[in-house]
Amino acid sequence: MGAAIGDLLCDRGHDVGWASEGRSAASRDRATRFTDVGTVDALARGSDLLLSVCPPDAARSVAGRVAAAGYTGVFVDANAVSPVTARAVGRIVTDGGAGFIDGGIVGGPPAHGATSRTCLYLSGDGADDVANLFRESPLATVVIDGPPGAASALKVCYAAYTKGTTALLLAIRALADAEGVDDALLDEWATSQPDLVDRSERSPRTSARKAWRFAGEMDEIADALADAGVPDGFHRAAAEVYRRLVRFKDTPRPPELDELVTELRRPRD
Repeated sequence: MGAAIGDLLCDRGHDVGWASEGRSAASRDRATRFTDVGTVDALARGSDLLLSVCPPDAARSVAGRVAAAGYTGVFVDANAVSPVTARAVGRIVTDGGAGFIDGGIVGGPPAHGATSRTCLYLSGDGADDVANLFRESPLATVVIDGPPGAASALKVCYAAYTKGTTALLLAIRALADAEGVDDALLDEWATSQPDLVDRSERSPRTSARKAWRFAGEMDEIADALADAGVPDGFHRAAAEVYRRLVRFKDTPRPPELDELVTELRRPRD
């Protein structure tokens, strides 16, 4: 996602920097158009705007590293985190002298010719300026009239359904398999809920290689629900479903559904 957004900024004539320190060969391959400044500290010293797109559980540490480097530009946190986490990230960078804009991305990596929409939601002072960087590009932008945390709240609500129900469908298929009623369930769905037959096969397989990241996102969603006084147990369970699929992170192909069911039902210590 970060590389795709960086490519769009390059297309629009911006100089995009990145820090190769500690990054994989795959990351390096995706960053060939960017200026490698080596370290996060160097990136912070030489940038006017920093866009953070990382796994949810790294959002605070990235902000802390940037603040410690003395960054005083504009920091955009576009991670899949709860409003509480987004506001905490904001405090970290603003206490260090930077500006802060909250962001949330809905959709896959943006690209020219893509058939699906990707949207960057933004909130906070200066959000319009960031939105203008992507105007008439494959990355749509929507500025939400609200303080930092509003964009993250929108992202959390959206993913609570899309990724949460994917985990639920996989858990249902695993239970049906355990009880020997999977074929009967599919027959019933084909009659009364026909869209679920394909979705219960396709969505978990598509998500499996990203499950290591989705687990943290489900935790953030659960935290947001709890902070709002809403029961959070469903998304705690969804996080556990995704955690049980982490071994598929680097598989060369999407796993079959029976592989996912087997992994989900594997006894745990």
